[in-house]
Amino acid sequence: MAAASLEDRIRYLEDIAELKRLVDTFSNLADDRKVREQTFLFTEDGIVETWFGETPLPPLKGRKQIEESWTPFLAGFEAIYHMNGQFVADIKGDEATAVHYCTVELISSQGGSKVRNSNGVIYNDSYVRQDGKWLIAKRVARFTWRDMHPFTPA
Repeated sequence: MAAASLEDRIRYLEDIAELKRLVDTFSNLADDRKVREQTFLFTEDGIVETWFGETPLPPLKGRKQIEESWTPFLAGFEAIYHMNGQFVADIKGDEATAVHYCTVELISSQGGSKVRNSNGVIYNDSYVRQDGKWLIAKRVARFTWRDMHPFTPA
């Protein structure tokens, strides 16, 4: 088997960088509650499956359902903060998959006190390249742990 050409290796590295940027852009938009803009990071018929431990939420299908679900959910928090970690992708032509880890911090008020809801999330994504742009075709979000506690803001 012949080694990949320099051009192929560069294209692969560019694809990895584009996919990582897609993931980070998703998180930045979530932190800013720009849900409508987030939906355009998905294919028109994109799917989101969310699990809290072993409990699944109903899947979301398409940009409209994603926006209608996430807009009121994110509106309930005073602050949102995603910290993306490991990102490992596998690319095959115009399709890719990736696993990445994220810590999600959600700040809200409950009973007159500030509450910090810290979550460990593992995302399993499937991507497709459409018109030269990577998009999320399917995201499985697994909230694997949660820690809620009162805190004093800065």
